[in-house]
Amino acid sequence: MNARIRIAALTSLTMLVALIVASTYWQAWAAPDLANKRDNAIQQVSQFTIDRGRIFAANGTTLAKNRIVHAGGRTYYFRRYPLGSLTAAAVGYATQTKSRAGLESSANDYLTGADQSLGGAIKQIGDRLLGSTIHGSDVYTSINLDAQRIATRALGSNCGAAIAIEPSTGRILALVTKPSYNPNDVESHYNRIGAITSPGCKPASPLVDRATQGLYPPGSSFKVVTAAAALDSGRFTPSSIFHDPGYCIEYGQRVNNFTNPDQSGPEAFGTLSLATGFTNSVNSVFCNIGEKLGIGTLMDYARRFGFDQTPSIDLPANAVAISGLYKGSNLLSPSQEIKLGDPGRVAFGQGNLVVTPLQMAMVAATVANNGKEMQPHLVDQVRRSDGGIVRIKPQMLAQPIKPETAMELTQMMESVVTSGTGTAAAISGVKVAGKTGTAENGTGQPNTTWFISFAPADAPRVAVAVVLQNQSGTGGTTAAPIARQIMQAILSSAPNSNS
Repeated sequence: MNARIRIAALTSLTMLVALIVASTYWQAWAAPDLANKRDNAIQQVSQFTIDRGRIFAANGTTLAKNRIVHAGGRTYYFRRYPLGSLTAAAVGYATQTKSRAGLESSANDYLTGADQSLGGAIKQIGDRLLGSTIHGSDVYTSINLDAQRIATRALGSNCGAAIAIEPSTGRILALVTKPSYNPNDVESHYNRIGAITSPGCKPASPLVDRATQGLYPPGSSFKVVTAAAALDSGRFTPSSIFHDPGYCIEYGQRVNNFTNPDQSGPEAFGTLSLATGFTNSVNSVFCNIGEKLGIGTLMDYARRFGFDQTPSIDLPANAVAISGLYKGSNLLSPSQEIKLGDPGRVAFGQGNLVVTPLQMAMVAATVANNGKEMQPHLVDQVRRSDGGIVRIKPQMLAQPIKPETAMELTQMMESVVTSGTGTAAAISGVKVAGKTGTAENGTGQPNTTWFISFAPADAPRVAVAVVLQNQSGTGGTTAAPIARQIMQAILSSAPNSNS
């Protein structure tokens, strides 16, 4: 009799465990996938009965919260964004008709509570069976609102983007794209977003995050990668000597140095070192380096920094573009790079090379962090409804260059700001390392301008990338002042501050 009772008890327990596991999977862990299926009307309605977790800036300011609506005897939770367009690129939106974007999409498991432990998931099942409200987890980001506001204001009516990263951790401190949109308009006033225009952007495309999705020729900002390859490979040193007549010969044709509008021809520096060529952004020096290294070595080092692959960041994959060599809209494979890449032009950021501001910020942050590349991330921690806390730990992605190379690059980037093309980024009392970029888009066409930087150069706390489209000036005159303001905003905060 006892044996029969034991068998019956074990059978019942096994069935109960199977029921819990199955229910846990379908009710909690699989819920976000079901909710993404637009043909599942029940799930579309059901997701709005969850008290979705809030999203906060680093200082605790609310970036996304719920608006409660009572209808048909049920309670629904719809999203509101108190700061409007200020953090739209990072936070995104969650709506009934337009699905989700930004962190509202990539952090959906957290926000809906689907990331709960087994105990929390079982509680969710109980809440569902009892008709109780499911509570999601709150997400705390690394966004520094002071830097976010200053970057937004500094970009003004320009078409472009800015991103700031903490080099030692990969925490994203600011993420701004212009023009932007108000996520509160996505649900009911989508026509307002479609009507957004910008003199510098045609089309305005406010829903495109230019910081992570925009692909632009990097111009001379890419010389940081070229110099890294030159130094780290042991082929060159900062004191390597070049002769600059104002151009280099590439495939039998002249490739000229940059020409300012007030000059009659390209700059010519005569005999100079690699360090001097970097400080003054001399194209012919880097054209010659590119030819000697070859496209294979150049792109090998670019890949070490993360080119040719989707950056590992906690945003939806479709919101992040891949930097590299392209033919039309197609990313070239390594074998195609060898056939189609122009090493002389690629070495100074032209040719068929295009990059995102995120990628160039990662390059600057890697140099700042002694050659170690950290995974960029927006989410700092998650606070569950049951009181549990999930802290996002910094993750190292790679070591693209040796610490010695990073030190030499830092010294060269400091010279750019103290006596070269990037003096507009100088901050009184602070060592700043930077590199300008002015990508020419053809005769008579406006420039794409850049500045990438980090500060303090001797104890880096922030790395920045700024890109501007449709400019008549250079990166040193247009983008560098914006980068300076962003760096100042971060440095005015206490170290590791969440404000």
